Amino acid sequence: MVTLAIVSFGLLGIAGIIANSLKSNQSSYARTQATILAYDIIERMRANRATAETAPSPYQPPLASGAPNNESVPVNDLSEWRRALATVLPEGKGSVSVNDSTKKVTVVVQWTQRRMDRGNPATSEEMQHVTIETRL
Repeated sequence: MVTLAIVSFGLLGIAGIIANSLKSNQSSYARTQATILAYDIIERMRANRATAETAPSPYQPPLASGAPNNESVPVNDLSEWRRALATVLPEGKGSVSVNDSTKKVTVVVQWTQRRMDRGNPATSEEMQHVTIETRL
C-alpha cells in the first residue's frame, strides 16, 4: 500500500513535469514563428529595396485586411505577411515602420499567449511581441 502511494506521487510529479514542458515548447514555437515572420517581411523589403527606400516608405502605412489587390508589390507583400501572421500565430498582428532618413526598419509582431494560472483552472491571456530592428 505504501509502495503504491509512493509510485502514485512519483507519477503525478512526472505528469506535472511533462505538462510544464509542453507549455514551454508551445511558447517557444510561437516565438520562433514570430521571428521567422518578422524576417520574412524584412527580406521582402530587401528584395524590393528601391521601392522600400523611397520616402515615405510604402511598406509602413496602415493596410486594410483582405486579399491582395495587385496594386503594388508593397501592398501585396504586406497583405500576404499579415495574413500569414493571423494564420500562424494566435491573434497575430504586425507592424512595420521605416525611418526615411536612416533607412532603419522596425518590425513588431504581436500575438496572444494563453497561460494556465496556478491553482486556477481558468486561462489568462498575455500579449507577447517580438521586435526586430535592421537597416535595408
